[in-house]
Amino acid sequence: MVWLAVMAAARERRVRVAPRFKDVEHLLRLAGLFLAGVLIFVIVRGALVPDDFGALGHYRAGALASNRDKPVVHAGQAACVGCHVDVAEVRAGSLHAPLGCEGCHGPLGAHASAQDDRKPVRPEGRDLCLRCHAANAGRPAWFRTVVATEHAGEERCITCHRPHAPALR
Repeated sequence: MVWLAVMAAARERRVRVAPRFKDVEHLLRLAGLFLAGVLIFVIVRGALVPDDFGALGHYRAGALASNRDKPVVHAGQAACVGCHVDVAEVRAGSLHAPLGCEGCHGPLGAHASAQDDRKPVRPEGRDLCLRCHAANAGRPAWFRTVVATEHAGEERCITCHRPHAPALR
C-alpha cells in the first residue's frame, strides 16, 4: 500500500523512482524452486520412511521383532567353554584368551544347540593365522605380526605354535 502511494506521488512530481528490486522475477523463480525441492523431499521421505520409525527412538520399532525372527548362528564363547573345558584351560592366560572361539572356527550356533551333529571345521592352514598376523603397517606396533615366508618359510603355523596358546612349543 505504501509503495503504491509513493509511486503515485512520484508520478505527480514527474520524478522517476527506481524499483526496489530490479529483477523480482528471478527471486520468485528461486523461491519457487526451493519450495518445490522441499515439497519433493517431504513426499519422498513420507514414501520411504516406515510408519514405525521414531516410535521408540531414532530407529524402526519393528526392527526388534525382525531381528528376533532371524536364526541364531553364533553361540558365544560361554557355550563353547561349557563343553570344551580343556581348551578353555589351555587358553587361560594366553595371548589368544580374549578372542572368541567363533573368530577362528566360524559360527557355531547349530553345533552348540545340538541341532547339527557335524563337528566344526578345524582350521589348519596358515591363511587363518595370517588374517591377523600378516605384517601390516596399519597395525599397532605392539601387535605381533610376521612376514610368513621370512618367519617360517613354507611351514604351517601349528608346527611351532599351538593355536589356543600361541607361545612357542
